[in-house]
Parts: sequence; C-alpha cells; structure tokens
Amino acid sequence: MRDWLGMFLETKAAEAGAAKNTLEAYARDLNSFLGWCGHHGHAPEHLGKPDIEAYLIACDAEGLAKSTRARRLSAIKQYYRFAYEERIREDNPALEISGPGRSKALPQVLSEDEVGRLLESAGAVGRGAHERLRNRCLMELLYATGMRVTELVSLPVAAARGDPKYLLIMGKGGKERIVPLSPDARALLQEWLVLRDAAEEGARAKGQAVSRFLFPTQSKAGHMTRHRFYLLIKEIAVVAGISPAKVSPHKLRHAFATHLLANGADLRAIQTLLGHADVATTEIYTHVLEKRLADLVLNHHPMAKD
Repeated sequence: MRDWLGMFLETKAAEAGAAKNTLEAYARDLNSFLGWCGHHGHAPEHLGKPDIEAYLIACDAEGLAKSTRARRLSAIKQYYRFAYEERIREDNPALEISGPGRSKALPQVLSEDEVGRLLESAGAVGRGAHERLRNRCLMELLYATGMRVTELVSLPVAAARGDPKYLLIMGKGGKERIVPLSPDARALLQEWLVLRDAAEEGARAKGQAVSRFLFPTQSKAGHMTRHRFYLLIKEIAVVAGISPAKVSPHKLRHAFATHLLANGADLRAIQTLLGHADVATTEIYTHVLEKRLADLVLNHHPMAKD
C-alpha cells in the first residue's frame, strides 16, 4: 500500500504539476491514514467504506478541525481514485463518503493602519543595514503583490532586474501570473538589489557560489525559508505594537485582497492577482467586507444607537 503512495505522489507531481508543499501535505495526510490502518490491523488495499468512515470518526474524536478532516478525506479519495484508475483496485471505497464540510470562519483582517505600522517597523528589525533593508523589501513586496510566502521567498533575482513595473510569479502547479508593483515597492526593490549585488560581489571574490534567488541565505534551499519568514513577521509585529497572534504572512495576503476590494477593485482582478483558480475562493473577501460594512452601520448609524 505504501508503494501506491510513492506512485500516487509521482503521478501528482508529473500530471497535475503539484507543488512541493502540496505533495508534502498529501504525504502527511495519507501516512496518518496508513498508520491508523496499521494500528488497527486493517489492510488498506482491502478495506471498505465503513473502515474509512471509522477513520474519519477517529479523527473527529481526536479533536481535529473540520478543515483538517475534509482535507484528509480529499487525499484519501484521490488516493483510491488513483488506485482504481490504475486498476490496482477494482473499486473506490471512498467514492460516496461525504465530507464534514469546511468551517465558515472569516479570515482576520489587519487594518490599513496596522499594515502601515508593520511596513514601517520592518526597517527596525535586523542585525545590520543589510538585514533591515531586506526585511523592509520583503514586507513591502508581500503587501504590494499579495504573493504567497513561498512565492515571495523563492523569487529569482532575474525577476527583479531592469526596474520592472510588474513581477512574473510562479504560483501553484507551475502556473505563472503577472502582478504590478507599487512605486514604493519598486524603489525598495532597486535599493535592495544594490546592497544584495554588492554582498554577492564580495562572495564571488572569495570564490563562493552566487545565488539565483532575490533573497539568498545559507539554508539548504538557498533562500529564506517559509518558517524563518514566519518568525520574522512575528518579530516585526512585536516592534509595531501589534499582537503576534494577529499577524502571519497569509494574513498580509488577506489584507492585500480585502483592502483592494474595499477601495473598489474588481473581484475578478483580485482573483487574477492572487492566483486563485476559482473565483469562489476569492469570494470570501466579499464576506469579510460585508461584515465590516455591517459593523460600521450598526456602530455608527444614528438609528442603530440606543
């Protein structure tokens, strides 16, 4: 059964163009399922619908969120669909299992003032001028473009050459999209390139390899990791006087979309900028805006006061 897992992940990578993070998520979810099967003496290649339902009940009893259980069931369904299509199994036991649904919780959105404080404070975090400028540039680009954190930290330096007005971003599944840069983001990007290139010249003079990434580090990947950036944004939040629990790279992406929508941007345009395959994914931001408008009326309209 675990041999199927390797085949399944290879197929996803080759045919669907699944990103590394997506493949890792599939592997985690399916290894959890296979581990449960082994612990309970089930042979996954022979189990039926009731067994998979028992696993989902166990996940619920464990206290896992609806979204986590829905994601695990999705992985199991795709796993068995792959086995059926490859004629490894004669049926798909997960085909008719209904998921738990997803929670309708709206994303927490940072205000424009809070984002401004974060961008300003980014320049105060770092061990020297090099790091402080890098951090300002990272934060400015994140909010100016709405990029996913992986897209941001793995940007190739070639994308920033020539003082571009737009960035070409490689998104999920190898899909490319173009996002415009604000004047402030462009200025900071060019300032960062001067400092980055000077540091690289020094490394080249010492016989060290040069990096193809815009934000190079000594990590195995060759660029700042998602985890390091996650910790960095928490440090910046503390300096900005904002609760770290309220701030994450993805919440800056939420802020980018919500602030655009609040200032009159078209939903389809936001979908393109975010790289969402389906506009239904983008529509959550209309609900965020509707709630904020409703709160505004209830709190400030004279007829709403006691």
